[in-house]
Amino acid sequence: MQTHLRGRDMITTQEWTKDEIDTVLDVAFELKRQRALGISHASLRDKVLAMLFFFTSTRTRASFESGIVQLGGHGAFIDSTTTQISHGDTAKEIGEIYGRYFDGIAIRQCDWGVGNQYIRDVAAASRVPVLNMQCDHFHPFQILADLMTIIEKKGDPRGLTINVSYAYAASYQKPMSVPISLILLMTRFGMNVRLTHPPEFNLMPQYVEQAKENARKARGSFEILDDFDAGFKDADIVYPKSWGCMLTTSDLQESAEISKKYTGWITDERRMALAKEDAIYMHCLPADRNIEVTDGVIDGPQSVVYDEAENRLHVQKAVMALTM
Repeated sequence: MQTHLRGRDMITTQEWTKDEIDTVLDVAFELKRQRALGISHASLRDKVLAMLFFFTSTRTRASFESGIVQLGGHGAFIDSTTTQISHGDTAKEIGEIYGRYFDGIAIRQCDWGVGNQYIRDVAAASRVPVLNMQCDHFHPFQILADLMTIIEKKGDPRGLTINVSYAYAASYQKPMSVPISLILLMTRFGMNVRLTHPPEFNLMPQYVEQAKENARKARGSFEILDDFDAGFKDADIVYPKSWGCMLTTSDLQESAEISKKYTGWITDERRMALAKEDAIYMHCLPADRNIEVTDGVIDGPQSVVYDEAENRLHVQKAVMALTM
């Protein structure tokens, strides 16, 4: 267990060692047990977390706000539109000033080509830890919750096959931060990772190369497929999720038109039957029901999406407790 994490930023899991991530998981499981037993764990009494949102949220705001309170602190929700950011406050100024008002700064900024750099610029100026609630590159807390859920449901993740797949969605062109974060973290834990997507929906090449290297070091595997059904075959975990084709076009309308070529990329009962009999279905939510996934799958016995959502609370509390 690592005990030197006070003050550390969490922008991507790739910048934490495996031992450090194991520490986060150990603490998350312990905090989950304590909450289940009604044991107080107010280790952050009088600490305040700034939660700066540039995008709307259901699970992220609720889990961070609940989590910091359960740790004895307070979460200050800040909608970016209620600040002077649009009138000139820079990332450096947010880092310098919020770093003096608060004990931690959590940010969700998913604008393509902007979000990750903004969070890093705030972190460079801040004297307190900066936590990435999601950017255009990464969604670290979602992926930590995913790994925690896999361990709960499947035990040791080494040797398990996970299919990280594109799926069609009509709602909007979603960020690619979840699939990027999945292939980066799951390869570090010795899993056999499949990345399945149409040719227009490539992920950022530097992260694909990092995933390949992670797999080599952890003695797992990493492969890229372009056949939706093939990705499901004999998988232990299936994680089909929509993302936009931002590397093909920066025009969101054009991206939506390209997506329409793949309306058949929906997770249904036939696809689930291609996976192992005890395979689990995962999704970060929200999912476009009966477009991205059928009701029968997401509400079915193989779905773990609500356990997965709950675990957001526990991994976020673990990181806050360790870093703040």
